[in-house]
Amino acid sequence: MKNIKYYLAAILVILLASCEVNDLQPQTALSETTAFETPERIELAVAGVYDGGQSGFYLGGAVRGYPFGAAVHQQGDMRGEDMISTQLFYAITYENTYDPTSPNNGFLWQTLYAMINRANIVIEGIKKTRPSAVLTQEKLNEYEAECRFLRAIGHHFLLIHWSRPFSDNPTAPNGGVPYRTSSVGVVGGASVDEAIAQGRNTVAECYDKIIEDLNFAETNLPATRATNRITRATRAAAIAAKTRVRLHQGRWQDVITEGNKLAPQATAPFSSPIGSHSLTASPMGPFGAGNKNNSESIFSIENNDVDNGGVNGALPTMYGSSASGARGIICISPILWNQSWWLASDLRKSATMVQDDPVTAPGRGGKFTRKYADAVTRTDNSPIFRYAEVLLNLAEALARNSSGVDPKAVALLNAVRNRAVTNTADQFTVSSFATSTDLVRAILQERRIEFIGEGLRWGDIHRLSKDPNFDVGGIPAKANRGISNFAPLYTNNPATTFPMQPAIPYADFRFLWPIPSEEIVNNPTLAKQQNPGW
Repeated sequence: MKNIKYYLAAILVILLASCEVNDLQPQTALSETTAFETPERIELAVAGVYDGGQSGFYLGGAVRGYPFGAAVHQQGDMRGEDMISTQLFYAITYENTYDPTSPNNGFLWQTLYAMINRANIVIEGIKKTRPSAVLTQEKLNEYEAECRFLRAIGHHFLLIHWSRPFSDNPTAPNGGVPYRTSSVGVVGGASVDEAIAQGRNTVAECYDKIIEDLNFAETNLPATRATNRITRATRAAAIAAKTRVRLHQGRWQDVITEGNKLAPQATAPFSSPIGSHSLTASPMGPFGAGNKNNSESIFSIENNDVDNGGVNGALPTMYGSSASGARGIICISPILWNQSWWLASDLRKSATMVQDDPVTAPGRGGKFTRKYADAVTRTDNSPIFRYAEVLLNLAEALARNSSGVDPKAVALLNAVRNRAVTNTADQFTVSSFATSTDLVRAILQERRIEFIGEGLRWGDIHRLSKDPNFDVGGIPAKANRGISNFAPLYTNNPATTFPMQPAIPYADFRFLWPIPSEEIVNNPTLAKQQNPGW
């Protein structure tokens, strides 16, 4: 947390959005003692927590999509090898030259904790509110569940950047992050001194608290919503989050238990009895024109024409080609493009989903995803959980939990892959895999293709870092950011070579981000618990 006394004092008010989440601009501010006096104000307070996730502060208070509106995607992709920062914009993250003063890292920490503190303020206010005929206990529990859902996924993003994975000594003292369940600096919450004294939990403790929050969310969230159906948390969103979190823990049976709630069928077509989620027919279905309303998106953070990440942060401006009016900053790396398992005929390589940037433009001939289409008004929602991820999470867990090649795992993989791989000869069958390990490898490869531009690559690198078969060894080698012309490098041939930035071993201190300097200066407890090497 940036300068804990300054930042937490600023949270003494609850920033309020309108009662519709699709108007994300803060309208006014109320003290924590008056924000929960009416049902309308509680609705506004909860919407304000979503707003904290969509438009947290940056240098000078600028909005750049911190933390969930865009930043978690961009930072997650820039830490991996499958996309390239063509400009200086993300060079610090891409080239691993960050330090405790780096703003992109620091503001992700600060805005995640700012959102978490908002959630805690609202939870505490709700708990003090007496139920009534117009505001039932069931509705109060639903509001609390939304806040606990956001609190849980916020802490999980903190863990994958500032802590070693669950597979690496999860009970080590101070290995996790501070898991904050009390507001700080407000009436009824913890004092600043109490917050400073808390220190870091263990990784295991953090995961236990995440699951506790998500279990509460699953129990108390609605299955469906008449409005804001993908931009307000639902029961399926909580379950989807648990499949991801349990995957990071390597708890395969728990992933299967949660995944089967949303995909209980033994064979395709798969659909969720909770929330009626299903894959769209096309891999582009959840994006472009379908970004705001589709069957596949389980939870997204809303952006609109008046509140978005701006020209310096919004998803379409960063990920889009300059040919579409975007800035051409983050392009697909030839490292991924040229892999033999990403077939040239895959529709996710087609002009429908990929756009070339002119060699003379900022993107230097790179290939850019079309997932985010609105580079002018920047209204594309930020995808957090999709049904495709749930299916692949479940597929991986089934494959890992089986001594042979699990037929359902193959069917789940095919359900996602065959939307884009339409040549029958190229599609998988159970006999395509000699062992379950081969099947897991194919699922992991599919994740790299399917979730390009959605920031999930770093999470996979992180969780697989101690995997006996799929450990990439740390931060992978990447294409050199200074390549002057990317266009000739997209050959569909894995033997193609080009200048590379060297890998960083897992044991290197740079695998983890440092706790930001503002926090260290103002928080003596965390100053003693800085990640080693920083």
